[in-house]
Amino acid sequence: MSIETLPWISDQCPGVAVSRRSPLSVVPALVRDPLQALPPEIYREPVVYSQVAGRRRILLADPALIHEALVRNADALNKGEDVRRALGPALGRGLLTADGAHWRWQRQSVAPAFRHEKLLGLLPSMIAAAEKTRERWLAPGAGASVGIGREMMRTTFDIIVDTMMSGPGEIDVARVERGITDYLKPTGWVFALSILDLPDWLPYPGRRRAAAAAAYLRSSVTRMIAERRRNPDGREDLVALLLAASDPESGRTMTDEEIADNLLTFVTAGHETTALGLAWTFLLLARHPEQEARVVAEIDAVTQGGPVRPEHIGQLAYARQVFSEAMRLYPPAPIITRTATRSFALGGFRVPEGAVVIVPIHAVHHHAALWTDPARFDPERFAPEPAKARHRYAYMPFGAGPRICIGSAFATMEAVAIMAVLLQAVRLRARSDAMPDPMMKVTLRPRREAEMSVERRHPFQGAVTQMS
Repeated sequence: MSIETLPWISDQCPGVAVSRRSPLSVVPALVRDPLQALPPEIYREPVVYSQVAGRRRILLADPALIHEALVRNADALNKGEDVRRALGPALGRGLLTADGAHWRWQRQSVAPAFRHEKLLGLLPSMIAAAEKTRERWLAPGAGASVGIGREMMRTTFDIIVDTMMSGPGEIDVARVERGITDYLKPTGWVFALSILDLPDWLPYPGRRRAAAAAAYLRSSVTRMIAERRRNPDGREDLVALLLAASDPESGRTMTDEEIADNLLTFVTAGHETTALGLAWTFLLLARHPEQEARVVAEIDAVTQGGPVRPEHIGQLAYARQVFSEAMRLYPPAPIITRTATRSFALGGFRVPEGAVVIVPIHAVHHHAALWTDPARFDPERFAPEPAKARHRYAYMPFGAGPRICIGSAFATMEAVAIMAVLLQAVRLRARSDAMPDPMMKVTLRPRREAEMSVERRHPFQGAVTQMS
């Protein structure tokens, strides 16, 4: 295969590389870890074309082309079959999976919950959840180590449920957390079946457990919504906002099913991505003591040795840089996929209707043409001047274009608050010198649960001493 055999690519577009990997190598890689199915050329080239099982795939790593595709031609792209099959059974047609007018009015409905002034009011809940984790780690008899991914999932889940749903009610929080992991685990099989255009009903390892997890997640949230509709109690949270939302054009309100779609989207995607970003952050800091010391010094200077307060979070600029760099190296959502609903011009070629446009965020964040020594952990990349000089679409931990994650400011604020509370009190130490290998299961997780040793950071003496 060569550029000359692809008539929809202009001969004036020499930057397009062609991947020649066969389906026999791509499909098994998709099952194991979709990140391994990326053509290796995309970490060096601006554009890579591949064709697997007759499906055209165009991978973009050039920030200007990403902007042109996801922003200027956003109306020519939709989420596509791969996303529908992977996430639809659990998330329905919520904000993450919907397209067109249905997506737009849902986005308008939830936007008020993510205004800056609203987010500032959520900081006490974020800090309280982090303090709960801190006290659990430092309690007499607590273990000397923690599974950092699991602990961050628990902390961010407490926050999302408290801030978006005013508490879990009768929902079994531990079972919901297990359900999310069970659901995401076999998604590589779903991607492989989709790319081969095989039917939804085909069995695959983990399918039954994933289906049971999706059913539990949906039923538990739907029961809570029905109860809130029967007995409104004046709470001002995302549930109340969705119950009151109406389409500005038709005036229709959301059904219980549509509200469940969006709550499940925020509960699953909202806590998972921040938790993973934090887990990678703590793992990196444990291996970079100089940067860790600088974060701790900043926390001490801002808090003056007292408890972390909501007004402190916005002042922790270096902590935010550290989290941003961790999200560059380990973007929680490492791949964006879209399907072209019509042909459109892009750079020196045309994207044909039906082609899958892929923005491999992991590759963009590690691209040799965009980052100096891209594998190195360096929070100074996100100091004001370097950040200002960089192309907006060279760094996309929360996506890009009209469909950029609506919760990006919430997630960053939450992460900095959790970092501040925990790092003020404890020192986390890695059990090995090497970072865990990442693996994509929709989100980018450590391949194995990463255990970290917990040490009290002196002179911290716990919440009672600090609050006195």
